[in-house]
Amino acid sequence: MQILVHVISGVCLLAFLFPFISRGQKDRRIQKWSQKLLKIFHIQLRVIGAEKLPSSHYLLASNHISWLDIHVINAFKPVRFVAKLEVRGWPVFGWMAEQLGTVFIRRDSARHARQVVDQMAEVLRVESVCIFPEGTSTSGESVLPFKPNLFEAAIIAPAPVLAIAIAYRSKSTGLRSDAPAFIGDMGLLESMSNVIANRDIEVHLSLMEPYLIGNPNNPDRKELALHCQEAISKTL
Repeated sequence: MQILVHVISGVCLLAFLFPFISRGQKDRRIQKWSQKLLKIFHIQLRVIGAEKLPSSHYLLASNHISWLDIHVINAFKPVRFVAKLEVRGWPVFGWMAEQLGTVFIRRDSARHARQVVDQMAEVLRVESVCIFPEGTSTSGESVLPFKPNLFEAAIIAPAPVLAIAIAYRSKSTGLRSDAPAFIGDMGLLESMSNVIANRDIEVHLSLMEPYLIGNPNNPDRKELALHCQEAISKTL
């Protein structure tokens, strides 16, 4: 019931308040809402390396484990997200993601990806954006190869690129927790039930040193993707 009330409060914020407030006010509301969501699920957030966050707008590249990842990152620092097109069809959360300015991408369309890159570059000039370059969610045990296409937006903008590692762990043992993993044919409600049933979860966000774009040795998108993938793999 508490979760339902919280989701309804989020819907009301988006529908009736967000059209009339500034970007900064929106970010503060998003952060508070996401922090409350983690509290409802009894998930503790620990951030490592917060001081590495650039002062300008940046591209975040993260590994992807759960639908919770977006709310975990927003609980720390609200940003715009790029998500697979299927997310738009999720009950309530899909609509909320759309209202929050999420950029949706068709994973099977190179042409659409090119359009998204141009759109992301425009956004990066005024706001920060987060991508999940694995292209799918995993158990978190390892990191899949990062797809390089969306990194092109940071080169076009230009904007610093910051790798961020997400790890869900047991509060009691410190070992990796599978409870939040959103993988295979699992539905959103099933995944939420798994998280609700487990009250022993903490999530670690580890920020790496930003990769600055615009120096004499500009990287290409493949170099950026590999750099972020290796940094996250090493951290995990």
